[in-house]
Amino acid sequence: MPRLLPSFLTGLRARLVIGFLIVVAIVLALMFATLPRLLDGYFAQQAREDLARRAGVVRLFIVRELSRYQLAGGQAPQPILLQTDPVSAAPGLHEALGTPEQGVVRQLAEIVAQANVRVTIAVDRDHPDQIGYELFVPLGNEFAQPGQQRETISSAPDAFTIEIPDLFWSQSSAGAPQRLVSVQLSDPFTYRAQTIETIIGVMGVAAVLALVAAVILSLLIADRLANPIRRLTRAARELSEGHLDTRVPSPGNSPEIHELTAAFNTMAERVQDSIEFIRRDRDRSRDFLADVSHELRTPIAALRTFNELLTEGQVPEEATRQEFLEQSRTQIERLDWLASNLLELSKLESGLVLLDLRPDDLRAVVENAVQQAQPSADRKGVKLVVKVPDEPLRQRHDPQRIGQVLGNLIGNAVKFTPAGGRVEVSLGPTDTGAELRVVDTGVGIDARELPYVFDRFYRGAQAIEPRATGSGLGLSIVRSIVEMHSGRVAITSTPGVGTQVSVALPADVSVSSPAAVRA
Repeated sequence: MPRLLPSFLTGLRARLVIGFLIVVAIVLALMFATLPRLLDGYFAQQAREDLARRAGVVRLFIVRELSRYQLAGGQAPQPILLQTDPVSAAPGLHEALGTPEQGVVRQLAEIVAQANVRVTIAVDRDHPDQIGYELFVPLGNEFAQPGQQRETISSAPDAFTIEIPDLFWSQSSAGAPQRLVSVQLSDPFTYRAQTIETIIGVMGVAAVLALVAAVILSLLIADRLANPIRRLTRAARELSEGHLDTRVPSPGNSPEIHELTAAFNTMAERVQDSIEFIRRDRDRSRDFLADVSHELRTPIAALRTFNELLTEGQVPEEATRQEFLEQSRTQIERLDWLASNLLELSKLESGLVLLDLRPDDLRAVVENAVQQAQPSADRKGVKLVVKVPDEPLRQRHDPQRIGQVLGNLIGNAVKFTPAGGRVEVSLGPTDTGAELRVVDTGVGIDARELPYVFDRFYRGAQAIEPRATGSGLGLSIVRSIVEMHSGRVAITSTPGVGTQVSVALPADVSVSSPAAVRA
């Protein structure tokens, strides 16, 4: 079913707008369902109170007319009721108050009351059910003003007593009774229905305007909420297509969206770093495989040639056969040397090496490395000098790996230094830790070759030993071990003068490689 709907009706913005409109519509529906009843009750109460006030006004006029009637006879007040059996109204009372068709009460009904008027006079307050006089003046619908409608309500009987005694009781010198007069209004004309209808009409117009405003406001709010999500979706799609530098600017209008954007950008940066690391690792692996293939091709080709010549019997001389066998042994040793160094370098670069960090004296590492290289230096006629501080220089390091670093550096220095030369190994403290230096008086390295000396299988053009005797992996291993110790290695050289390699080791080793560290 959602596929049959247009996309703009199934998007987040449309759902937000529809949801907002549903909420507004529910609020308006509840308002229209409850407000008319509340208004009707309120205006009905107002109509009853207004009817009671008009009844009071009519009462005042009737009191005035009755008082005027009683005092019209001069010194002797005229009676309101005659003490007949039963009690009846005095003849002049009809003339004073009028009839249902005309008279004072009729005028009051049309002008003041705007309702039916009922006037009753009882014998006294103690006998309100003994009615001696009653006048009911109905008001027809023709007297309704435009917009008025008749209401089926009535006021409470507004009862009062006439204080002037009747003539009959005055002549008998007895206590004069006080007559009970009641005035009641009913079925008045009011504007209640028209007022409610007008209010509901205004509410309807306001509801339409509110819905239009809700649509516009919800569209603005939906755009403000949906735009950052659309940007995130577009950025995620671009990221999946390989655009790793895609980032989403922070909207700044919502903390939640800001956090989501920041999380996405952080994820994108990590993905980019991971992909770049994988690419670099892939490139290194490709180069590594190419270098290994190139390095292995020479000894394998030599071994194949020697084997074919010896197998086919084309080398009859014993001395030549011995020479071929010796060359084969040398190539096999080179293959074993390459395999060992490649395995070591692979472990270092993949983070599989477990560092054994100890707070030992670095002087012991230097002295052991020099002691192991001393026989080789003596055979070649190279003077090996060591300089270490008099005081112990303790800091966390892996003695075996640092010894491997010094062994490779000293071995290279001795190898490329001619007889009579000098190799100096020194150790000294620095502001951040310690520094190892290996300085020789060898053939040196050309400035154009210095940037590549730490690359795998690079041996340079100035190697004085046969090419097959070196692997070109020693300095690569040195750099990997030093970087695992959070250190740095640097090399300077002058052709014909010598080479200096310095290794800076920080006192606070912060290993960032994947290798595990045993403290």
